[in-house]
Amino acid sequence: MRWFMLSVCVLSVAGCDALPQWAGGARPAPTVEQPGDEQAEGLAPDAETAVDEQSSEAPDYAAEVSIGTLGRTVASLGNAAEPGLWLKTPLVSVEQSGRVYYADTNTTVDVTLIPIDGPRTAGSRLSLQAMQALGAPLTGLPEVDVFGA
Repeated sequence: MRWFMLSVCVLSVAGCDALPQWAGGARPAPTVEQPGDEQAEGLAPDAETAVDEQSSEAPDYAAEVSIGTLGRTVASLGNAAEPGLWLKTPLVSVEQSGRVYYADTNTTVDVTLIPIDGPRTAGSRLSLQAMQALGAPLTGLPEVDVFGA
């Protein structure tokens, strides 16, 4: 019986080349196409079609990830008489739409980012409405992550 099992194992290992790649079988050798091959020329239109399909999807993906991280800043309460959702920060050089994330409450708010003079490491001023929307303490100095378009 032991010899029978051993011979079955040996025979099954001998056929390992027939196993699929995911099961550890042999991988086919890569083929190298020469520029003059008719087969390579026949594949070129399909490859171009695949690229065209991918490039048509790229703008949609780019729109989803167009918001980039500008940095982290300490925000104080800005002018409470000035309405709206805004952040005045040295992290931007032009006014633009953006987002502010406050980790303590795990909250994100869409705001208008307004540039102010100063080094990028300087603090920022957050509107009263944005502070309330984030759940940040009005008398504190919350540290927020800033994302811009």
